Amino acid sequence: MKLGETDLDGVLHQVADLARRTLPGAGQVSITMIRGGAASTAAHTSETALLLDEHQYARSGGPSLEAAHGKATVVVPDTAGDDRWDGWPRLAAEAGFRSMLSIGLPVGEAMAGALNLYGERPRGFDDDGVTLAQTFVRYAGVALANAHLYDSTASLAQHLQAAMESRAVIEQAKGIIMGERRCSADEAFAMLTKVSQDSNRKLRDVAAALVERTQRAP
Repeated sequence: MKLGETDLDGVLHQVADLARRTLPGAGQVSITMIRGGAASTAAHTSETALLLDEHQYARSGGPSLEAAHGKATVVVPDTAGDDRWDGWPRLAAEAGFRSMLSIGLPVGEAMAGALNLYGERPRGFDDDGVTLAQTFVRYAGVALANAHLYDSTASLAQHLQAAMESRAVIEQAKGIIMGERRCSADEAFAMLTKVSQDSNRKLRDVAAALVERTQRAP
């Protein structure tokens, strides 16, 4: 399956797996996503990488967050000798990752991200490795942006479809009430609304129940 042929979640997991298999020095990989100010790991190739990401989020600081927020490249040459981010690098060293590379990942206006490469040896990412990873991120960013656009468009289409279906069933219910009560459309809608409020049910559900009951009637 190509990167452009799946949804956003699927593309994120493919990007993480492809990065681990192809980028020099990448022992494990994760992808940080920031939506509405909240950070989470959207894809990962090991539970350890996920746990280390979550330690960053709990501290509100770390290479992944710094890269995502700044759309920058952050290198940790040797985690054992780095005391930034409230001691987070030492946790990475204890987990067996002695270096790290995080690169800001362009996704869309409403979210930020970072591709995180966890290296198993100190200074695992030289200048050529960093350049290659940055090139990888640029290509991956295009696939992610397209997937995000598709994901958002599909979600919008689903909401619009649901809204249209709700409107249709409400119009049906209004027509039934108008026929039975010999009242106007506004009066019929007011009756539906009152039943909805009195029964603490959604207007669409009240309308659907009326339509179904009418259709069942002999």
